[in-house]
Amino acid sequence: SFQITIFELENFQGKKRELTEETPNVTEEALEKVGSIQVESGPWLGFERQAFCGEQFVLEKGAYPRWDSWSNSHSSDSLMSLRPLLIDSNEHKIHLFENAGYSGRKMEIVDDDVPSLWAHGFQDRVASVKALKGTWVGYEYPGYRGRQYVFERGEYQHWNEWDATQPQIQSVRRVRDQQWHKHGCFETS
Repeated sequence: SFQITIFELENFQGKKRELTEETPNVTEEALEKVGSIQVESGPWLGFERQAFCGEQFVLEKGAYPRWDSWSNSHSSDSLMSLRPLLIDSNEHKIHLFENAGYSGRKMEIVDDDVPSLWAHGFQDRVASVKALKGTWVGYEYPGYRGRQYVFERGEYQHWNEWDATQPQIQSVRRVRDQQWHKHGCFETS
């Protein structure tokens, strides 16, 4: 089951709505904007614009008192649509490729989070991805910073398919669900 509470103002103030299913437009829920979020069960995927478009934000179980707690790219304070993020497995496996079309250098990651691709001998150019098991999030910069790109199970032949403006990913981590990971989810340091 999925449950999230969105608040119109920061620090869990103002109008609030509890959601249990995808919402392509939060303004239809009588909220002008989203100022804070409480995820009861999830994870969820938030989007900068309506109809699940624009910058993506992974929202795992926990409290998000203001926009910069769910967006570390600092390019947008807007969250206009939400959907549950389905986790299909407790195992994780992903292949990152240097070039579009699954060519060039390849890095395989299995059941691990990687805060720096450079530290593992891979460059920051990731132009295609195969998410073989589990759900992943890639970040523009090391240390899980910058724009977030979600990779649900499937193949992504070109960086445009994950709405990137360039083929740059410098860190990746698994998206975990309390169904399998009882100690919870990702915590920023």
